[in-house]
Amino acid sequence: MVLHPADPLTALAHGIGSQHDLPISPFYAFAGAFAALFVSFLALGLLWSTSRFRGNRSGLALPAALQRVADAPATRTALRGLGLAAALAVLLHLLLGPDDPARNPAPGAVYVLLWVGLVPASLLLGPVWRLLNPLRTLHRLLSRALRPRDPGRRPLPARLGQWPAAAGLFGFTWLELVAPDPASTTTLLFALAAYATAQLALAARFGERWFDDGDAFEAYSALLARLSPLGRRSDGRLVLRNPFHGLDATPERPGLVATVCVLLGSTAYDGFSDNPSWINVLQTSPLGRTPAATLGLLASIALVATLYCLCAAATRLVSGPHPSPLTAFAHSLVPIALGYLIAHYFSLLVVEGPRMVSMALGTDNAPEAAPPLGPGALAALQVVAVVAGHVLGVVAAHDRSVRLFPPAKAVAGQLPLLALMITYTVGGLSLLLN
Repeated sequence: MVLHPADPLTALAHGIGSQHDLPISPFYAFAGAFAALFVSFLALGLLWSTSRFRGNRSGLALPAALQRVADAPATRTALRGLGLAAALAVLLHLLLGPDDPARNPAPGAVYVLLWVGLVPASLLLGPVWRLLNPLRTLHRLLSRALRPRDPGRRPLPARLGQWPAAAGLFGFTWLELVAPDPASTTTLLFALAAYATAQLALAARFGERWFDDGDAFEAYSALLARLSPLGRRSDGRLVLRNPFHGLDATPERPGLVATVCVLLGSTAYDGFSDNPSWINVLQTSPLGRTPAATLGLLASIALVATLYCLCAAATRLVSGPHPSPLTAFAHSLVPIALGYLIAHYFSLLVVEGPRMVSMALGTDNAPEAAPPLGPGALAALQVVAVVAGHVLGVVAAHDRSVRLFPPAKAVAGQLPLLALMITYTVGGLSLLLN
């Protein structure tokens, strides 16, 4: 159920609002989820004996004219200009607009249009934030103005991987879900200024390549874009592809597991944070609301990560040694994270998103948008999103397993992963329905 826009702080913080009001039977939801997981696992074990996903080597090449337009300097310059203009508009609203999210579109632009809107944009168009990122554009402009003859940058340490992106995602989710006044213009100005300063300073040290893994939103968009039907082959051609091929091409880099676990854990905390028992804990905690909520967010992420690490250890024990057991199956968590994001934030985007755009365009008297789905349809969408995400994760894990392990151990090695998927499914559905 979508909370009324009159309470924008709560709507921005919790997306779909009160999950326990959803009119669907928990028995049928759990039974359907278990049936889908077990049937898919058995079918894969019987019918899928060799790896079928080819990563960046697959895809149907799009017309050369379309690729020329997509890669044209004018197209890329226009997109960079659009991203920079949008960032300046948000900054002006934060500086000059009222400190009231019901009348200032800037908080909604950050928490709804950016954070949630990147999900469908990346799924449909690929890693779009790389072209729109205003910080990347600012870095280019500053580099040209201050260093017309670039002497080169220090190489980015390989062991750093996506750890900076994981830290940045945690910081943003902390701001959204834990900070005392996340929609305050002062809070947002301070947070965005600190983030922009840190990113530009690190890009000045390591070069533009820093943004690929160091910018939280670029890493977030690129990770979701692995499931996009639009991608690039290893030869640089723009192609239409089976999304599983793109998912299979996810680089096994340090920090990948942390990045996905932050997405999963923070979304799980968002779903749990409006539970009456947790609200009572926050109100009565001797630590105070913010420290207690911070510990809750950390515990949620740590729980997701611990379960995955235990699963990786069990897989290695059953199937034999593997050089990188943690990252080998981390890509299978991406569809799960996507399912949770859709379940928790779909109604927030389709209801609050247009309202924020109308507000930014100056149409404050625009009629309130009605929810596109009734309570029953919304509940069904949420359950299907969570279950489908886990089933897709099972498929991705199975294909990787039959590639890495001998046939006699490939199916047995997936039993810990199946147990993990069931555990995540129980947790996800419980947050939606309990």
